[in-house]
Order: sequence, then structure tokens, then C-alpha cells
Amino acid sequence: MTDNVAALRQLLLSAPRDTLPMTYQQVASALALTPPRTIAQVTQALEQLMREDAAQQKPFIAALVVSRRGDGLPAAGFFELAVALGRFPADTAQHETAYRAEFQRALNAR
Repeated sequence: MTDNVAALRQLLLSAPRDTLPMTYQQVASALALTPPRTIAQVTQALEQLMREDAAQQKPFIAALVVSRRGDGLPAAGFFELAVALGRFPADTAQHETAYRAEFQRALNAR
């Protein structure tokens, strides 16, 4: 698991700017994750990155990964953890704006 976390951070730090954001599936493929539960493996690694970044007061690099739903946003778990870590407001109506700002911070901090 920690190997996935380190590999994911490196992937997101080194990905060309025009390839971001990446989808969970793109991350799973890039990391050569194998079933079962490849997306769950990505999610667990992203959540660990969020905890590490919160502890270090850094932008969430996990903001560079989104769902393939087409709205350009991460899955609900990203927002739930961001709220739990005290980085996003509890009001879900503010989540998209908070996410867009976090995405830019993460992109600029790479």
C-alpha cells in the first residue's frame, strides 16, 4: 500500500500539466494496478496522500485525480475526507468552488 502511495505521488508530481486532471482509471493503469479492486486501491492511496498533505499544510495533490463521470470532480469520498480534515467547508454547496481552488493550488505547488 505504501508503495502505491509513493508511486501515486510521484506520478502526479511528474505528469505533464496538460494530462491533468487524471481519472481514477488512468491512475490505476499508469500504476499498473491489478484486480481486484483497482479503483479502491487508487482511492486508498489518494486518501493517504490527503492525510499526509493535510498534516504538512500542503495543497491536496489528490485534487489532481477526478472521477470519469464527466463533471470534472473527484468522487464523494474526496470531499468527505477534505471536510473531515478541516480543509473544506461542511456545506456541500461550496464543495465545487473549494475543489477548483484546491486543484489550482495543487497544480501550482508541484
